[in-house]
Amino acid sequence: MSGHPAAPGPIVAPVEPTAAPRWAARRPTGVPDFDTLTGGLPAGSVVLLFGEAGSGHHEFALTSAVRALAAAPPDRTSVPARSPVGPRAGYSRVAYISVTRSRRQVLDELAAAFGTGYPAEIDQAIAFHDLSPEYFSATSVPAAWATLDRPLLAARDPSTSGGGEPLERLAAALDADGPESLVIVDALTDLLVRPGAEPEALVAFVKGLRRQAKVWGGLVYLLLTRGVAPASTEHALVDSVDGVLSFGWSRAPNRSERRRVLEIEKFLTVLAHLPEERHGRFSIRVHPLTGLVTTQHERI
Repeated sequence: MSGHPAAPGPIVAPVEPTAAPRWAARRPTGVPDFDTLTGGLPAGSVVLLFGEAGSGHHEFALTSAVRALAAAPPDRTSVPARSPVGPRAGYSRVAYISVTRSRRQVLDELAAAFGTGYPAEIDQAIAFHDLSPEYFSATSVPAAWATLDRPLLAARDPSTSGGGEPLERLAAALDADGPESLVIVDALTDLLVRPGAEPEALVAFVKGLRRQAKVWGGLVYLLLTRGVAPASTEHALVDSVDGVLSFGWSRAPNRSERRRVLEIEKFLTVLAHLPEERHGRFSIRVHPLTGLVTTQHERI
């Protein structure tokens, strides 16, 4: 044994506790079984609700809006007696950005879907943005056909309306009500079929939105109906968002009735934390009191 003293070991600095990373925070969707399985969706996510016509992607967004408002702080809105109060969402507000429909049309649809208790609450609490004037300004739609609160083409100079103007208005609405909010954009489908639409411009816009949404920390839903845009545009949009919830119709063998299904098609920060046996799809249905609900989960 040497008489020399042992060399001191490396000094290890104590590890200071750190706050949970921002990506670990979750926002509930308001669909109970889905939130139980996933823990909610990561804060700051841009989520594509991508589905066949009538398969449930619109109803999923409306259910999230209603439940987020029902769980809002008391100074934002009261809770209807028949409200299916879900987990406290913690959103600062709910913003609904409609590309072609008026506030009245959206509220009437909510009344038909969820009963008369909801529209009044939503009317008071929701931040609503109507992009119809910008959308229709460069089209052949007559002002007399408008079902909005104001004529579509009133007090607008058509020469000042360019193909990108709806995106500019969309950006302004998102900047105004994006932070800490649940934002529903209804819908990318309309922007893609507008005369003179440039899909590349929309894809670039979504990529930029994905970056900014991380700063806002809420959730942004983008609605898109499957099969309307070319497959290459759909793939580019899927690649440009954080997550894709895919909605469709399924028919069981030897049975005539169809059912709606929901699958997490893409979501790295969700699927990476789900055990393999929980990868699968949900059967879904829409109830007038509870909105969209999942009835079972099955592996595929």
